[in-house]
Amino acid sequence: MLSTAAALRAARPDADLVLSMDPDHMPWGPRSAEDVIGRALAGARAAAGLGPDAIVVPCNTASVHGLTALREEFEPRIPVIGTVPPIKPAAAPGTPIAVWATAATTRSRYQSDLIERFAPDVPVTQVACVGLAEAVESADAAAIADAVSYAAGTTPADVTGVVLGCTHYDLVSERIVAALGRRVALFTAAGAVCAQALRRLGTEADPGAPRTGSVSVLASGRPAALPDTALAYPAGALLALPPDGRTLAADTL
Repeated sequence: MLSTAAALRAARPDADLVLSMDPDHMPWGPRSAEDVIGRALAGARAAAGLGPDAIVVPCNTASVHGLTALREEFEPRIPVIGTVPPIKPAAAPGTPIAVWATAATTRSRYQSDLIERFAPDVPVTQVACVGLAEAVESADAAAIADAVSYAAGTTPADVTGVVLGCTHYDLVSERIVAALGRRVALFTAAGAVCAQALRRLGTEADPGAPRTGSVSVLASGRPAALPDTALAYPAGALLALPPDGRTLAADTL
């Protein structure tokens, strides 16, 4: 969730964020749809106890399987904003694209429906990125390199756009481009999810607001600190900055 949380932090430095993580049951990618729904509900319920104005689901796997159940439980009392792989903008040029995602998202009917809806006449390769989310989660550089290399090797050479269908992948986007070895446009969802969350809340981005917002962390429902592995990425380092009332400098984003 780091990339989406960092986008929200940058857009509204004055907003309080609750990061409801689930380290006890990771990874989610290989889990059944029923398991994913249960874990998504558990994480949302833990965060809901702190009285949030909105619940953002910054995970494609959780959104693919759990969004309906989450909205049935929390809306209209609390708006629920999901994450959808940005297939539509990636397919707009009409050239071949690939969708990198977890195994669970790759085999989901939801993703197949998105492809049929937004890219009916575009060659689309679905790439199950075995182990990549787990490697990013643990900040294991060697495992990240291996997983990225494997996914790049199964991506056709004529692909001009790659949809990052897992928000973990955003954190290693530069390594993905390097592994592909050619000019490829990457499409991520964090910015769009942030914008939708602000719309649902009836507010707008204000990146110049004082940086007074707090960041709280729940680890499988327990109060916790941001994991050390998160600090290996710029997005995690941004979230770790303490509130101090100053505006957020553009060069920290």
